[in-house]
Amino acid sequence: MRHSVRRFLALDVLLGAAVVGLAFAALAEGVIDGPSWLLYVGLTATSFALVLLGAVAEHGYGGAASGLRSGGPRAYAPALVHSVRSVHQGTGRLVLAPRAAPSALFAFDLTVVPEGRRPFRVEVRHPLDVQDLSHRGRAVVEYDPRRPWRVVLPDRPPREWLARAERLDEESARTAGGPPRGLPPGAHVLVTGAVVAAGLVGVLHLTG
Repeated sequence: MRHSVRRFLALDVLLGAAVVGLAFAALAEGVIDGPSWLLYVGLTATSFALVLLGAVAEHGYGGAASGLRSGGPRAYAPALVHSVRSVHQGTGRLVLAPRAAPSALFAFDLTVVPEGRRPFRVEVRHPLDVQDLSHRGRAVVEYDPRRPWRVVLPDRPPREWLARAERLDEESARTAGGPPRGLPPGAHVLVTGAVVAAGLVGVLHLTG
């Protein structure tokens, strides 16, 4: 919660929110009682802002897990391997001939079983099959306990955790939910921008 509040007050969020807020305010004023040119400007700017924020959210918050933060907390957990596919790095679409596609990544469909937390299913992408999961049914992941949607496959997990993964029961996957989620990229800008727009429109009408 504290991190989310700090994120709303980050400089990049405030700058983006100012631009989005102006676009929303121009659109609202144009719809309410402003001149027609203001409506067109607001509509164009709002459409551009929404398309841009949507692209940011899709790129950074798709089906694949996010990576770990530099210097952030991390912990190991065993995981069940459901499937291994090759996908395009940019689009996430299935690649049938990965050797002929330099932009292909391995996509690992996993159920992570962390200690003291409900198991969850997630897709982790990596340019290499670092744990030879094409031929194994168990893996060891490293994740952020505070933001468990951040999951990676370590190159050399500790032997203790490899042993735990080999002992993992498939029944543990039956209670798995979807991957834990935080606010997608761009959501802070969108929410703060809407607040800025509401404030601007309110001030304009009070002073007008």
